[in-house]
Amino acid sequence: MTKAPNAPDYTVGVVGAGVMGRGIAQILAAGGTHVMLFDTRDGAAEEAREFAGRMIQRAVEKGAITAEEAKHATGRLKVAGSLAAFGSADLVVEAIVENMDAKRALIAELEGIVGEGCILASNTSSLSVTSIAAGARKPERIAGWHFFNPVPLMKVVEVVDGVLTAPWVAETLANLARRAGHEPVRAKDSPGFLVNHAGRGLNTEGVRIVSEGIADFAAVDDLLREGGPGFRMGPFELMDVTGLDVSHPVMESIYRQFYDEPRFRPHPITRIRMEAGLIGRKVGRGFYVYQDGRKVAPPAAPAPADLPGKVWISNAEPEGRARLLAAVGNRVAVDDGGKPSPSSVCLFAPLGMDATSAAVGEGVEAERAFAVDTLFGLDGRRTLMTTPVSDPELRDQVHALLAADGKAVTVIGDSPGFVNQRVVATVVNIACEIAQQRIASPEDIDKAVRLGLGYPRGPLAMGDAAGPRRLLKVLDAMAAFYGDPRYRPSPWLKRRALLGVSLATPER
Repeated sequence: MTKAPNAPDYTVGVVGAGVMGRGIAQILAAGGTHVMLFDTRDGAAEEAREFAGRMIQRAVEKGAITAEEAKHATGRLKVAGSLAAFGSADLVVEAIVENMDAKRALIAELEGIVGEGCILASNTSSLSVTSIAAGARKPERIAGWHFFNPVPLMKVVEVVDGVLTAPWVAETLANLARRAGHEPVRAKDSPGFLVNHAGRGLNTEGVRIVSEGIADFAAVDDLLREGGPGFRMGPFELMDVTGLDVSHPVMESIYRQFYDEPRFRPHPITRIRMEAGLIGRKVGRGFYVYQDGRKVAPPAAPAPADLPGKVWISNAEPEGRARLLAAVGNRVAVDDGGKPSPSSVCLFAPLGMDATSAAVGEGVEAERAFAVDTLFGLDGRRTLMTTPVSDPELRDQVHALLAADGKAVTVIGDSPGFVNQRVVATVVNIACEIAQQRIASPEDIDKAVRLGLGYPRGPLAMGDAAGPRRLLKVLDAMAAFYGDPRYRPSPWLKRRALLGVSLATPER
C-alpha cells in the first residue's frame, strides 16, 4: 500500500542536484517531506544540500518561518551516496539533463531499486512523459512533475499524465506539491504540456507583426504593456530575458511536435537573430541593447501639435465609435453625417479589420482614413493605424488629437487586428484549443498561465474581459484576410461566443 503524501515520514529522492534539483529539494523539505539528494558529480549533492539549507535559513531572516522550523527543515535534507539509497523512497523525481536516452536509462535503473509502490516522476520541461515511460516495467507509476525556475519563487508545478499514468500517481503528486506550498495544475501529456503550450501566441504573433512591417519591436512591446492588455513584458522583452538560444528552439520544437500546426508557426526572424548571437540580455544585445543589465529604451518622439479641423467617426462599430467620441469629441469638431464631408478626416474603430478594408467598405478615400484600436479602451497607450496611402499631414493631425490629453500614441502600419487585438485573440484562441482538446481544465489553464508566465490574468479570463464575440469577430476577420488557418477560431471559443457564456464554461 502506498503512503499518503502528508505522512510525516514521506520520503522523496531527488536525482540531479543542479538548479532545479536543489530547488525542488528545498521546497519539499520546507514543506515537511524528507529528501535525499543524489548526483553523479562528486560533491554536487552536498553543495545542493548546503545551498538549500542557506535558502531555508534566509527565510528565517525574512520572518517567513521560525528558527525552529528551519532547523527541522534542514534536518530533513540528506545526501544519498548512491541510487541504492532510494530503496525506501516513496517518490523519486529526476531533474537530470534534458535527454530522452538518459532519462529512460535512469528510470530503468531506478525500477531495479525502488519498491513497487514508489512513484517515479520527471521534471522534464519538453520531453514526452509517455515516451520517458515507454519500456518501463511499470509505466503506470511514471508522471511528469514539471517545476519552473527558480523553484521556490515560481509557485506553479505541472502534474503531467502520460497515456498510461495511473490516476493515484498524479493525485499524489498534486497533493505533495500543495504540501510544499506550490499550486499544481493537471495536464495531459502533449507538446509543451500546459504553460509552454499556452505561451506560444504572445511571441509568435508579435514576431509576425514585426515581419509584416506593421510595427517595430519596441512598439509591439509598448502597446502590449501599456495599451490595455497589461502584459508585464512584451514578447521581445520577454525573449530577451529568456534568451533566444532558449526561446527559438522551443518555438521550433513545439511547432514540429504538433505536426506543423499553423497556430504555432515560428518565423525566420528569431532564428536569424539567434545565429547572429543577438540572443538577449545575458550577452548585452538582443532585440534591445543592454547596459549594466538594463534595457536601453529607444527615445520617444514628441507628439505633433496641430489638430484636424473636423473628424468623422464611422458607426460600423457603435461601441468603438462611442469610445472615440468620449475621448476626442470635446477637442475637435465632429462631422455627424452618415457619410463624411469632403473636408473631414475619417476615423474607424474596426475589430479584426485593417484600415484599408474599413475605408473601402464605407466608400471613404484611404488617404484620409485612419483606424484607432478601442477594444481595450483608450485609457492607456493608444494605437493609430494608417493605410498605405494615408496623408502624412492628416496622420500627424490625428496623432496630435489622440495625444492631446497626455496619452501616449503609437502609430502603426495597416494590419488586420492592430497589434493588441491580434495578439490577445491569438493567445486566447490557443488557450481555448487546449481546453477543447481536454489537455487541461479551464481553471488550470488560467492558473498555469498567471503563475507560470506572469500574465495579468489567465487567457480565458482575458478573453472574457475582451468579449468572446468580439474576439471571434477579430479571428474571423483575420482568417478571411490572410487565408491562413493560423487564425481559425477554436470550436471552444466559437461555441461559447455564440452562446454568450464565459470561455471558462466547462463541458457538461
